[in-house]
Amino acid sequence: MTLVRAVAVLLVASSFGRVSVAATPQAGLPAFDIVIRSGRIVDGTGSPWFSADLGIRDGRIAAIGRLADAPARRVIDARGMVVAPGFIDMMGQSELTILVNPHLPSKVFQGITTEITGEGGSAAPLSDDLVRRDKLLYEQLGIEPTWRSFHDYFARLETQGIGINFASYVGATQVRRMVLGESQRPPSPQELERMRGLVREAMHHGAAGLSTLLELVPGSYASTEEVLSLAREAGQLGGVYATHLRSEGVAVLAAIDEAARVGREAALPVEIFHLKAGGKANWGRMPEMVAEIERARHAGVDIAADTYAYTAWMDDLKEFMPPWALEGGRAALLERLRDRRIRERIRTEMNKPAPDWYSQWQDVPDAGAVRVATVRNPRLLPLQGKSIAEIAEQRHEDPIDTIFDLLADDEAFTQVTVFAMAEPDVALAVEQPWVSACTDAAGTSPEGRLGREHPHPRAYGAFTHILRKYVREEKRLRLEDAIRKFTALPAQRMRLGDRGVLKVGLWADVVVFDPGAVADVATFDSPNRLSEGMRFVLVNGVPVVDDGRATEALPGKVLRGPGQRRPR
Repeated sequence: MTLVRAVAVLLVASSFGRVSVAATPQAGLPAFDIVIRSGRIVDGTGSPWFSADLGIRDGRIAAIGRLADAPARRVIDARGMVVAPGFIDMMGQSELTILVNPHLPSKVFQGITTEITGEGGSAAPLSDDLVRRDKLLYEQLGIEPTWRSFHDYFARLETQGIGINFASYVGATQVRRMVLGESQRPPSPQELERMRGLVREAMHHGAAGLSTLLELVPGSYASTEEVLSLAREAGQLGGVYATHLRSEGVAVLAAIDEAARVGREAALPVEIFHLKAGGKANWGRMPEMVAEIERARHAGVDIAADTYAYTAWMDDLKEFMPPWALEGGRAALLERLRDRRIRERIRTEMNKPAPDWYSQWQDVPDAGAVRVATVRNPRLLPLQGKSIAEIAEQRHEDPIDTIFDLLADDEAFTQVTVFAMAEPDVALAVEQPWVSACTDAAGTSPEGRLGREHPHPRAYGAFTHILRKYVREEKRLRLEDAIRKFTALPAQRMRLGDRGVLKVGLWADVVVFDPGAVADVATFDSPNRLSEGMRFVLVNGVPVVDDGRATEALPGKVLRGPGQRRPR
């Protein structure tokens, strides 16, 4: 077929109403780089699927319709497969692991082509003092933190190359640590102005907005007024306010109201990270939480949420400690744990918490519900996957003593999975039309340095978990609705106007998967297992998963926020 005839075929086909065609390619070149033929197109909008071909040229979607005779450098047969936009992880944690393995196989094999990262903390801004404080973390990952600003951090990503598209919030906790360290006090007017300046600079360098982690130290030290002051800076530059609520337990409704207030008074959209009713005392409260968010939405607050849809979360073991024990950072905590009298004070408060702080330990059903996940000390590797109850029984000691000993032996780096959510609450969150999806996990790999860790299975399967469990098995969601939660909804929330939908002219972030076989296979006992069923994953038109196998391509882009300004 000649090029002229190929274009004519496309133009005639457009009369059938399902075809859109981009500009004609240059003479002598194939019409398309890739044509994905005979797939079930789920376009991301929530509309029912339809049968069509999809043509890609120069990294973008060039046509959707009947392209059977169109010339192409490569044809992908998608018969029996779903063709959908690439998935958007609304809260990943890959800001450092993407420097270790830029391909992020745990993400792409569940269909993720874009990640939004930064939960209170963020890769930047950095200071020499913070680098020293976090030295052990950088050593653990084998990273040399050569950047100090978002401009330099993003430049490093672009120089290295990345496998998925990547955006980041500036973390309010990060900004606070830059100015106040780990101290539990409000900033002076001069310090607050410096913090606001750091947010402005980050937004000018391309941050997507401001994030907070208000439940955990030192982010919990920030008042609502402090958060509002920083959020206004992000809002004036088109940013989003994203928050790990001040409480996900007893005080969760007040925490939702606080988030809504920030959105209303700072005039910016609000995203609630990993919506959950955490702790046994709060099981069954998701209907109240949904109603509270709906009230804010009806009142005009642009507020939504995301979820990873498991009944266990992952956290630092040190977060079981009362806040005063964490003030000053890891070194201060370890010093306190060496004092027997202070240990006993901590034990008393863990068993009978003060009314002004949230105790995760009180919300755990029992010590068997807390499992050791990732450790730094190699001598503790045999404990990964075991519960605190199992370890305490082996050591013939009280579970709280086991927690103290683990923290002391692991330099307070131990991470744990905590089984303290109820499945009906999780399912209700998944079903809400304004709830998108996230992993709440760093991109990782079964191999290499990252493969030695023992993450939450959501790292490998949060999105495929929803497709398997809530779409195929339990039928709580239509496939089209789940795909919308993964694509168009988060793209709209993050103002990504050129992604998230299969539409001519948009970037070709595309997944092709078997709807009957796509599944998460990572478990809490064996988490380092890639999801199954993703046949092809394209990022900006380039396959990063090709016929079920990873490629070496790094076609991802840094997605800078609307406040970006070119540095002088």
